[in-house]
Amino acid sequence: MKKKSALICLLLSILCLLVGSVSPVFASSDEQLYLGGMPAGFTLSTRGAYVVGVCDVVTENGVVSPAKDADFRVGDVILYIDGYPINNSKDIEVGIKGREIVTVELVRCGENIKKDLEPAIDISGSEKIGVFVKDNVSGIGTVTFIKGNRFASLGHPIIDDCGEIIKITGGEVFNCKITGAVKGERGKAGELKGVFIRNNPIATIDKNLDCGVYGSLNSGIDVKKLTKIEMGTAEIGSASIYSTINGNTPMEYKISIVKTDNFSETKNFVIKIEDENLLEQTGGIVQGMSGSPIVQNGKLVGAVTHVFINDPTRGFGISIDKMINN
Repeated sequence: MKKKSALICLLLSILCLLVGSVSPVFASSDEQLYLGGMPAGFTLSTRGAYVVGVCDVVTENGVVSPAKDADFRVGDVILYIDGYPINNSKDIEVGIKGREIVTVELVRCGENIKKDLEPAIDISGSEKIGVFVKDNVSGIGTVTFIKGNRFASLGHPIIDDCGEIIKITGGEVFNCKITGAVKGERGKAGELKGVFIRNNPIATIDKNLDCGVYGSLNSGIDVKKLTKIEMGTAEIGSASIYSTINGNTPMEYKISIVKTDNFSETKNFVIKIEDENLLEQTGGIVQGMSGSPIVQNGKLVGAVTHVFINDPTRGFGISIDKMINN
């Protein structure tokens, strides 16, 4: 997913799916922090139906397109039809059924818009407005840490094409196996390739925030097999990231923290990949590595969040205290 910034950085998840004023709630402060680094498949159910295409409707009287005529655009989010809440294609069918004219409320790049249109009757006798929509967003990312029965991941929000945080109604997390990587190069970000293991979700998602995606673990996950770790504060110097670029087992890779900024909300330091093995396999930071925990002096100090599109060996990280205290 894309992210506009002065340094032309690219968000690492797909991601690109909330309520920033709501904070993830962790259990008591004496619960142990466990190191992440494992890949996960994320599927987020969105609030609203995202328009991914505008199409024609074939009727007995010819081809029409109510959505085109009303200037619907790819990226619009349909929220209501005549006051009826819309989250998927079936909701649209219910909202327009039996109505000659409907009022559609949508959001376009943060702007609320209302449009009146007349549904068309296709040759099968069904009402249509001529849009293709999606009701969930899926992608691969990395878990940063687990505390109690809660997990934190990505270190940044999943956003839409306009850079807005996607509002969600929930979601699920699945085990994921990384099968390979497309190397990053100057001007083009690389990405991890992987497959979801969809037999059973390992967690549920309930927050999509500026500082990451959060949720609760399902029963049956033995976090005690993970590495216990304390929180720390990043400083300029040598460090490591834990990430998975093959299979599902995190590995340690050497980096340098070259700049810190504790006053920023989410971009708290700049990192540079130093590990020759990682550079050989991925070219540096790639999509899917967002959320990879950053460890310095044996303590968890943050997570990888962005890659510099003009230099994939460098990127931004978010401080761990931003992820925990929000």
